[in-house]
Amino acid sequence: MSRLSIPNLDADTGPSGQLYAQIKKAIGSVPNTFAAIAAHGPAALKAVLAADTVLASGSLSKSDREIIKLIISEAAGCDYCVAAHSHLGTLVGVTQGVLKQVRDGKPTGDARRDALVTFVRKLARTSGTISDQDYLAIKAAGYSDAQLVEISLAFATTVFTNVFNRINDTEIDFPAAA
Repeated sequence: MSRLSIPNLDADTGPSGQLYAQIKKAIGSVPNTFAAIAAHGPAALKAVLAADTVLASGSLSKSDREIIKLIISEAAGCDYCVAAHSHLGTLVGVTQGVLKQVRDGKPTGDARRDALVTFVRKLARTSGTISDQDYLAIKAAGYSDAQLVEISLAFATTVFTNVFNRINDTEIDFPAAA
């Protein structure tokens, strides 16, 4: 059971309840992490959702975004987010096998994806400090300057949810990562 209480999602008519209604309308249900964040910091959840909207309108593919979030979650040891981004990764077409290779730090056979995995894993290990060689490698893989901004934003929002879920010990409501 999660540490922070969550009100009855259907009975909440305040700012949190409005967020719950928007999320239910968009995806059909409210994931436990969103429910807990909104219950205690609706403005924080609005910021995360706004960042995700910015990312969705960017030029990174859905699979790249989920791969980035999965790598960061794995590095942080956030079981909730690993399960969530593994599941969401399959929904955008990434196979279970590739997701497992990404989590295990093994090559996937796709040079561009592997360059992204290497780059994001390096960011996670070094708190964002990279060498000129790391920068040149991600650029050589075809990632634009705008996509580096998007990678940074995906990194930042994922760190927030990872830390929150670790504090809350959020009950996992996604299928376990295979």
